[in-house]
Amino acid sequence: MARGPRADAGSAAGTAGGGSAARRPPRPGTVARAARVLAAYLVALLTVAPLLWLLLSAFRPAGELFELGLPDELTLANFAYVLTEVPFLRYLANSAIVSVTVTAIALLLHSMAAYALARIAFRGRGIAFAAVVATLLISLPVILVPLFLVVRALGMVDSYAGLIVPGVFNAFGIFLLRQFYLGVPRELEEAAHLDGCGHWRIYWHVVLPLSRPMLAALAVLFFLANWNSFLWPLTVAQDESLRVVQVGIASLQGQYASKQHYVLAAAVLAALPTVLVFLFGQRRLVESLKTSGMR
Repeated sequence: MARGPRADAGSAAGTAGGGSAARRPPRPGTVARAARVLAAYLVALLTVAPLLWLLLSAFRPAGELFELGLPDELTLANFAYVLTEVPFLRYLANSAIVSVTVTAIALLLHSMAAYALARIAFRGRGIAFAAVVATLLISLPVILVPLFLVVRALGMVDSYAGLIVPGVFNAFGIFLLRQFYLGVPRELEEAAHLDGCGHWRIYWHVVLPLSRPMLAALAVLFFLANWNSFLWPLTVAQDESLRVVQVGIASLQGQYASKQHYVLAAAVLAALPTVLVFLFGQRRLVESLKTSGMR
């Protein structure tokens, strides 16, 4: 069956239209989006590259530590030496004890202080909050000597108490929790008051369960900060049995200056807990940041 001239013209127009669509240049927005994605991948690669190099170097033999490219063989001897010939497990245990204890005590006390500053009306509340925030301007090296003198006068040098007690106070945690509690609806507290609840029961049964995402995020931040602390543990604990992991790695750098593969293996072991804590807590951390921005 022969086609008419209209059908031929329509098919020719369709073919021309398809060809023009195929030759249509990409939209400027698509090119910009692809460029942003490529830039993000490059930044991520540059960020992860030192970590990958550290992980790979920890498995290298001593003779191939500073060679470029992939090693000929991977070995666990570096980790075995650090875990058996050096009291590194003790260092890890000390850091875990200090970090977990400080985090637990700080979350309890900071949430109490933040609730009082946000919900309980008392004389001098604004001055107290301003004094707490003002401590953010003071860094640890400024108060290191007077703090050490106070700790020594209390008999807490070379003890877990000296490592834990000065690290409990953190003005950032109080500030962040106070801002969160200011956004909690007062109707919940009023309903609890009608049921006969006092401030303690309102804090424990109403406010504290609502602040779980914020407390989880602060737990991640407090744990990482205390796990990576170096200056204060170095100052207050001279006993080797009380060394935390960062001080232990620093001592390894002095003892094994010519054997950096042991130091790199120790650094990988010290970084594993922080990576795991961050991976498990990153969702809560993002949720708390989104919640704190909704005011």
